[in-house]
Amino acid sequence: MSFDPLDHDFERGLQNRRNVLGDAWVDRSLDKATGFNADFQNFITRYAWNEIWGRPGLEHKTRRAIVLSITIALGRWEEFELHVRAALLGDEGSRLTPDEIKEILMQSAIYAGVPAANTAFTHTLAILREVGGQIGYELAPAAPVDAAHTGIGREGRTASAPALHYSVREPRSGKAPRHTVVLSHALGCDLTMWDALANALAIDCRVIAYDHRGHGSSDAPDAPYSMADLADDAARLLRELDTGPVVWVGLSMGGMVGQELALRHPSLVRALVLANTTSGYPEAARAVWEQRIATVREQGIEAIADAVMGRYFHDAFRAEKAGTVARFRRRLTGTDPTGYVGCCNAVGQVDTTGRLGQIKAPALVIAGELDQGTPVAMAHTLADGIPDARLVVLPDASHLSAIEQPAAFQQAVIGFIDGL
Repeated sequence: MSFDPLDHDFERGLQNRRNVLGDAWVDRSLDKATGFNADFQNFITRYAWNEIWGRPGLEHKTRRAIVLSITIALGRWEEFELHVRAALLGDEGSRLTPDEIKEILMQSAIYAGVPAANTAFTHTLAILREVGGQIGYELAPAAPVDAAHTGIGREGRTASAPALHYSVREPRSGKAPRHTVVLSHALGCDLTMWDALANALAIDCRVIAYDHRGHGSSDAPDAPYSMADLADDAARLLRELDTGPVVWVGLSMGGMVGQELALRHPSLVRALVLANTTSGYPEAARAVWEQRIATVREQGIEAIADAVMGRYFHDAFRAEKAGTVARFRRRLTGTDPTGYVGCCNAVGQVDTTGRLGQIKAPALVIAGELDQGTPVAMAHTLADGIPDARLVVLPDASHLSAIEQPAAFQQAVIGFIDGL
């Protein structure tokens, strides 16, 4: 029979305690132990730090967030400060950024009350002033009136006409943007179709999304539009916002606008992501677009809504995500008919195939395996025509691939941007 002199529960707990709180704090705590409180130090090390923090069911980062939430709700400010400081200075894998801590505090205002959240902000600000230099975070002055919802961005409309509605998400990192990314939506949609991707990119990029003329909260001039009109709209927006060259991410109509923008205003385009789009339609398809225009003029958008949803989403997605499909149907039927018809004219007349070789920006082409509106063959035409363009085909994706396969779409876009 052997007896191991090591208390493994204590040793495991002590290692977790050091990983979460840091060696300096743990050493100070242990050095202060006396015959009076040594039992307590042993107890919390074995039970809190081994039995709970040692469980693999949640990452330490998640457990940090839980601890901060509970200490706010209970008003345990000494413990709260301890864990805020440790979260900011901890190991990279379990560290919380100031932005992540801010979101915990914002949520606590709802579930623990505004007074508790206010106190938590006061304590956290004091710690950030103390350790900000160590983590590269600067507390810069900011006006509350200028604050914008980080998941929506600051909204505005262009001063030039037709007025375009847009949103700007600044990088949540608090640092200078790595890139400025513009997200350009599909026909019958609006800038909200990009919310998930926009928030993922806004970790370290400035992200602009906007409504095309005739869509959302943008103006809808009463005239047929051309793709040149839509590209010039985009150029106006970028110049008003003083963006410099941007990474353009466009899906369907948005991808057509991106091609024309790169051809007409090349200095504004750093790189292109062209998703579920085409450089031109055959004559038979152009006739289908003319028929759609005639139907909407005579009967309204409702008359084509179900057929459009059938093209935008494949059968399985429509069955499993009926609520999402219903949301896009409401957006489609709520689109200004004049604006919708105007953009249908631009889409139906798109023709950049013979000019693709003039596009000098790096390009990623994304296609949906099940896309009937812009089949994979059209994506091959784009990828073959644009010098050095890359093609990614997303499985189980139809026309709105960014909605049907958001994780795969995001991975493709972020991987492309990271390589620029």
